[in-house]
Amino acid sequence: MEFLTEYGLFLAKTVTIVAGLLIIVGALVSAKHKRHAPGKGEIQITNIGDDIKSLANAIHHEVMNKAEYKHFHKQEKQQEKAEQKRRKAALKKAPPDVAAKAEKSESESTPADQSAADGHGEQPSRRIYVLDFDGDVKASEVESMREEITAIIAASRKGDEVLVRLESPGGMVHTYGLAASQLRRLKQHGLKLTIAVDEVAASGGYMMACVADEILAAPFAVLGSIGVVAEVPNFHRLLNKANVDYELHTAGEYKRTLTMFGENSPRARQKFREELDETHDLFKAFIRENRPQLDVESVATGEHWYGVQAQSRGLVDKIQTSDDFLLKASENAEIFGVKYDIRKPLTERLSISLQEGADRLLMKWWQRGSNPGLYK
Repeated sequence: MEFLTEYGLFLAKTVTIVAGLLIIVGALVSAKHKRHAPGKGEIQITNIGDDIKSLANAIHHEVMNKAEYKHFHKQEKQQEKAEQKRRKAALKKAPPDVAAKAEKSESESTPADQSAADGHGEQPSRRIYVLDFDGDVKASEVESMREEITAIIAASRKGDEVLVRLESPGGMVHTYGLAASQLRRLKQHGLKLTIAVDEVAASGGYMMACVADEILAAPFAVLGSIGVVAEVPNFHRLLNKANVDYELHTAGEYKRTLTMFGENSPRARQKFREELDETHDLFKAFIRENRPQLDVESVATGEHWYGVQAQSRGLVDKIQTSDDFLLKASENAEIFGVKYDIRKPLTERLSISLQEGADRLLMKWWQRGSNPGLYK
């Protein structure tokens, strides 16, 4: 027993020392970032089309005999040479400055470098840019997505498309409103926008999805939940029992309506309800504007539906996973994943990790309460 006590004290001391060191290191790293960081992040481009071809090539290598694989590999090389020849022919028709820029080594070039040259002469295969949005309560990824969208708009050309792989059960109205507005920028600049929902796009998630030219959904993806919810616990009676007074002073009759600690009046509840209804009306109007073919009133009940059911109600256009979409598109399009990573100090990253853990717990609790049938 004494050994366990000493061991526990040793662990406590160790944890304390490590935590202290992390705080010191985090402060130093934070200070360094503030002084020397040239920018707030960096963009990463992944050639998804090449990744798909590499996977297929690995299978071919294993299942084909030597002669078959040699013939297959030869055909691939011929196709690559034909593509390079076509690009060179297009460059000859481009202005000198554009051609010089595009003649860089292909290993060093980016989609942005090539887009200017490809806009002249023979039209190359279309490009599809892929974004991933994994939404939390605060739609935190909108900070990165706005940079990704700006980069795509700056590098895009006529005929390019964007696929957003969207996963979100919704959250705060103003942050998801901003996320939806960012997606609208793509359409305003003439880019076709497709949104694929493999798991869930509900509430604020569907607010984002409805902006798309085409919505894809997996058969059992969850969509809908077009409604507004607000929960406020009230501890007024508990405080009364403990003889604790709570005072709230405001300037403006409706600066506060419902409170957690004061006594809520029927008038305050009515005003709170009116604000919820107004937000719901704005939500419905936004969906109606972006998806006019949808009978909004019939689906704006707060209910959710699975993919096939959602399609029959007009919430989605096609039952298809994002993987199938990309696999088919890779036959005649160049596909690039775009991700903007924001540099954050160590202390901020630790804080964000803790906050994300709390948000996930909160979201699970909310989801169980809103959609108990989805969870066991």
